[in-house]
Amino acid sequence: GDRMWHFAVSVFLVELYGNSLLLTAVYGLVVAGSVLLLGALIGDWVDKNSRLRVAQTSLVVQNSSVILCGVILMIIFWFKTQLLTLYHGWLLTLCYILVITIANIANLASTATAITIQRDWIVVVAGEDRSKLADMNATIRRIDQLTNILAPMAVGQIMTFGSPMIGCGFISGWNLMSMCVEYLLLWKVYQKTPTLARKSAKVEASELKQLNVKKESDMKPAEGVQLIIEKDVTGFEPQQEKEVGCTARIAEPFITFRDGWVAYYNQPVFLAGMGLAFLYMTVLGFDCITTGYAYTQGLSGSVLSLLMGASAVTGIMGTVAFTWLRRKCGLIRTGLISGVAQFACLILCVISVFMPGSPMDLTVSPFADISARLFENEPLPTIASPEPEMISATGMPNLLNGSIAPANSDPEMSPEPVPLISVSLLFAGVIAARVGLWSFDLTVTQLLQENVIESERGIINGVQNSMNYLLDLLHFIMVILAPNPEAFGLLVLISVSFVAMGHIMYFRFAQKSLGKQLFVCHTPDPKAAPDSSPPGNTSTV
Repeated sequence: GDRMWHFAVSVFLVELYGNSLLLTAVYGLVVAGSVLLLGALIGDWVDKNSRLRVAQTSLVVQNSSVILCGVILMIIFWFKTQLLTLYHGWLLTLCYILVITIANIANLASTATAITIQRDWIVVVAGEDRSKLADMNATIRRIDQLTNILAPMAVGQIMTFGSPMIGCGFISGWNLMSMCVEYLLLWKVYQKTPTLARKSAKVEASELKQLNVKKESDMKPAEGVQLIIEKDVTGFEPQQEKEVGCTARIAEPFITFRDGWVAYYNQPVFLAGMGLAFLYMTVLGFDCITTGYAYTQGLSGSVLSLLMGASAVTGIMGTVAFTWLRRKCGLIRTGLISGVAQFACLILCVISVFMPGSPMDLTVSPFADISARLFENEPLPTIASPEPEMISATGMPNLLNGSIAPANSDPEMSPEPVPLISVSLLFAGVIAARVGLWSFDLTVTQLLQENVIESERGIINGVQNSMNYLLDLLHFIMVILAPNPEAFGLLVLISVSFVAMGHIMYFRFAQKSLGKQLFVCHTPDPKAAPDSSPPGNTSTV
């Protein structure tokens, strides 16, 4: 259900707002800003509450929000003509705001679910076995990518051969059913794993043994981690002795925010986490921006769903590559190899910018669209209703950009088809890069799992999510400033540059961790691997 919504929301917003990426960029801006500000607080809430309560609450809030948002979108699509005329369009603008707000709440709940299940539950279930943890991480990601194939294909076909309103109803109904099934599955996993009921509020030496088998003399938490530890220890006892003042209650979220970011900065895997975060500063992914861009270029929802399915297949290949590379070369080297593979594939995207069919036009100012709207009082686009003659007899728009013409027009005056070589290379690079991307993502995920103690997994991973969304926020700001398709080529070049910087940061982390043995790729001995790491590093080499 979450994957269906993730794919469909960008198409819905483009459909509502005309052929412009502005509304999708605003939605992404709100989502990124919310997680940026509230990520540490969400993680702290995950740490301070029982695992079952956190998982169930976030699951219900997430699915309920998607259902409500789908119902509102159905109403908008049904009464779109009336909404355009009421109160000079202000009622329609209010509907936009309501949809984005509820969708943002769903995303925050989804963030809490991801933190508690993928960063905490899975570590407890895996126990002390690192290989089992790696396999479980890869399996969860494969399931996620499989839903990336099936969900967009289902929604895309419904929207293409049906209507957006039918798509909204289908997603709402599916989330209602899936919420009940997921709730039951979580309860069964919780019952079969008694250790999930025990959650440490204080730091114990045994916590560092769970995934890092080292001598007890080396079981000292990092300096940055100690900031959160001291807060947890002093945070429970005074509450029983005296009441917290009003000022302290107001200041508590800000203190939690500050302590979380300081602790994250002092983590030994800080550079690896930053490297992962920099990969979010990109338009080269199947998010609402790239999906909306392809939609404006004439690709139908059906074709987009197939492309997203292909990217999910390469993502599954990335999870297989992760487990194989980890066994052959070790965890840290796996991230390095994956980064090189991703960057090499993105070269195709750079080439696509300069190929025939690319809409990039340096003579058009990237800020022309937004300046016209803000300073020249140009009216905002409204709901675009495709004209019947612009749709082929099969009900699917022509995939050649610029090849659609009214039936009564003069054939000699109709524009020539634009070559598809540019958009083909663009999506070829994006899809191929998913192999390295997901392998790299799994590498950093396991590094965080192995190096963050149980009592603060929530807040550290919450800050990591905030850092991810901080870079994601910047890329949405770029699109808001330059939403016209002619500027998309520049966004592609900037995106590739940030991906390169992210992998340079990870290379620095790997160099500090492994030193001269960084390029010595060998099969690690499972028993000797923990002792072969340099002092201060607790990751598998």
